[in-house]
Amino acid sequence: MGIVIPSGQEISEPAAPQRANGLAVGLGRLPSIPWEPRPAGSRATIWRSSRNPIIPRDLIERSNSIFNSAVVPFGDGFAGVFRVDDTTREMNLHAGHSADGINWTIEPATIQWAAIDGRTSEIQGVFEHAYDPRVTWLEDRYYVTWCNGYHGPTIGIGYTYDFKTFHQLENAFLPFNRNGVLFPRRVNGQYLMLSRPSDNGHTPFGDIFVSESPDLIHWGRHRHVMGTRSWTWESTKIGAGPTPIETTEGWLLFYHGVLTSCNGYVYSFGAALLDLDEPWKVIARSRDYLISPQMPYEQIGDVPNVTFPCAALVDGATDRVTIYYGAADTVTCLAHGYLSEIIDFVKARS
Repeated sequence: MGIVIPSGQEISEPAAPQRANGLAVGLGRLPSIPWEPRPAGSRATIWRSSRNPIIPRDLIERSNSIFNSAVVPFGDGFAGVFRVDDTTREMNLHAGHSADGINWTIEPATIQWAAIDGRTSEIQGVFEHAYDPRVTWLEDRYYVTWCNGYHGPTIGIGYTYDFKTFHQLENAFLPFNRNGVLFPRRVNGQYLMLSRPSDNGHTPFGDIFVSESPDLIHWGRHRHVMGTRSWTWESTKIGAGPTPIETTEGWLLFYHGVLTSCNGYVYSFGAALLDLDEPWKVIARSRDYLISPQMPYEQIGDVPNVTFPCAALVDGATDRVTIYYGAADTVTCLAHGYLSEIIDFVKARS
């Protein structure tokens, strides 16, 4: 029996991908992935693109900043959903396209969400903000999750087939919540989403939880995944980043961590491995960060000292990973690495 999703279309439940001998599971070739080799003499597990920032703050008219955005392969190139704070300082989402994943055309108009039914249109009437999107290919369409303002921040969900028309579902959770990230397939027949329950402010706390749903509308069976670590780069709060990557070693999760310094918050990012069948169980988690704010474009901006990952592209044939991250809540940047080396890093430094 298939599960009926909100569009009314029934989709039969897919079988879990077969475990391959390689690290990446179900990931094909992506030869057009934006890529730069590791700089000569570097021993870094993750290295920054020399083109950073690839998206400036003023790419479109009236944009104050463009950051914390999500990119996926689409057609012969790439598409994405971008956080754009305008010169009124309203936070909202815009669609974008790119042939190479580096040079982007972002729509000047915000995404206009079509409600899937009359009940969903009710939540559209109290729009407050929309920011920090993620995009996940799931079964037959691209799902977008974002921090949606509805009497405070919660997790909005929608989908698109073509990045032109977007459909909005019900919010997943009660306020307050942030960093909603879907898994790219069902696990044990259920849709899964990571999130971080929070407060209505700048959230000086937060752990990662996972929730499950039979239909992407009703969410429950919430389980704690992992929390902060005292006196480390992730001592104040943590939050899920890009869509988890399925590997033979487990779900590879990039996530951001925050410490509170004398001068305020510092956002770095690291990685963890979660159990494939019970992803609330952590297999390994690196004690060291992969990237912290060290470049001028990460340290200086509207919010200093922020590196915030929201998307990752993987070429399963070459082991390459490219991560899109926001810098200083102002611009969008790229970092590169090898999947196998990142997994080794996580396991060796747990």
